[in-house]
Amino acid sequence: MKIKLRSLNRPATLLATSLSMGALLAFAPLLAQETKSAALKVADSVVHRPTAIPDRIILTFAGDPARSQAVSWRTDNTVAPGEAVAQIAPASAYPKFGEKAVSTTALSAPVETDLGTAHYHSANFAGLNPSTLYAYRVGDGTNWSEWIHFKTASEKPEAFSFIYFGDAQNDIKSLWSRAIRAAYSDAPKARFMIHAGDLINRAGNDGEWGEWFGAGGWMNGMIPSIPTPGNHEYGGKQLDNHWRPQFALPTNGPAGLEETCYYVDYQGVRIVSLNTEEKQQEQVAWLDDVLSKNPHRWTVLTFHRPMFSSAKGRDNKELRALWMPLFDRHRVDLVLQGHDHTYARSKNLRAGVNVRDGESGTVYVVSVSGPKMYNLERSPWMQRAAEDTQLYQVISVEKDTLRYEARTVTGELYDAFDLKKQKGGANRLTERAPKTTERLRANDSVTVP
Repeated sequence: MKIKLRSLNRPATLLATSLSMGALLAFAPLLAQETKSAALKVADSVVHRPTAIPDRIILTFAGDPARSQAVSWRTDNTVAPGEAVAQIAPASAYPKFGEKAVSTTALSAPVETDLGTAHYHSANFAGLNPSTLYAYRVGDGTNWSEWIHFKTASEKPEAFSFIYFGDAQNDIKSLWSRAIRAAYSDAPKARFMIHAGDLINRAGNDGEWGEWFGAGGWMNGMIPSIPTPGNHEYGGKQLDNHWRPQFALPTNGPAGLEETCYYVDYQGVRIVSLNTEEKQQEQVAWLDDVLSKNPHRWTVLTFHRPMFSSAKGRDNKELRALWMPLFDRHRVDLVLQGHDHTYARSKNLRAGVNVRDGESGTVYVVSVSGPKMYNLERSPWMQRAAEDTQLYQVISVEKDTLRYEARTVTGELYDAFDLKKQKGGANRLTERAPKTTERLRANDSVTVP
């Protein structure tokens, strides 16, 4: 068999040379080397350049999830403030449902980034009906996104599931993308996604934010996100200037921490996002009030730096002394954290000690969904742990039961437990972790009985 090579794009290479298949295979490494040396990486300013067409579309909660829905997106600066519009209508199989769409003018702001200026827009759809499927689109009246569906929450406690991610942070397009896509494959009906900080690696880096939005793609436009900031969202002590323009979040937190410290009530669960990066003391009285007035059966907290570190030399003693007494006093059920780039999960703890059946306690989780990995320091509080493993968690709540599952990005169940509400509010924890060897480095591998 003869194959003719007509051009290798270099003047010194063979032209119009006939080779046998065997000779071609032998020549392949040289061909790859020639091609590689000729290729140039496309600049971030080109890859992530905004246009008049909406991109980086994301749903978040800015109010009651049963009756409102916030959406944010990005364009270039040809879409001026006052021109960005969001439209919404009840979703229907009838393709002309958009004729009944209601328009909302977005709030717009320019954002200066390392790649140039972009305009960010956000709108909050209000006056919606609970448990209703809606379709929306965003644009400027000429250039529109596709119509995208979302469903409002029920105004009553009902069963639902959500997804939790530890740090994405590095190699987001290359490797974190598989985490969010695998999670969606496992839980396509999840009602929101929690991101426990360090969504990116370098604060203010527009290319990394572009990768983060690209990894989630259209999922971000269908499933709302609940993000909490980590240390890598802060450049020194300054919050990344992307944060508030691109995430429309509740402003019910302490003064000065709006949209970085907040709470959301969803179908019988109060979800509280705390900010470990600044004004930790100012959050104490606010959190005490928020937990004291919680009318719901379940309480889930999320923040970045963990109460109990899973990595050597990273203990947060001062933060633990400041916040954990509130967690114990108000019987917080579950705490979802990041920062330490390993996996570790406790049993029910109170004051850092395992509780007995019938006593109230809190389950603490540290997890990582991106590829950056640290050494794990095994500690008595850990029930299940892992190193060098990208994970995501699917958590389901139904009446008196909370079901937790941690899965690897290749889909294997790695850890699982149930919390069952008992009389008096204490939780009974039932282990469901598979009886498999923990994914720890060779010198620290154990099997959970």
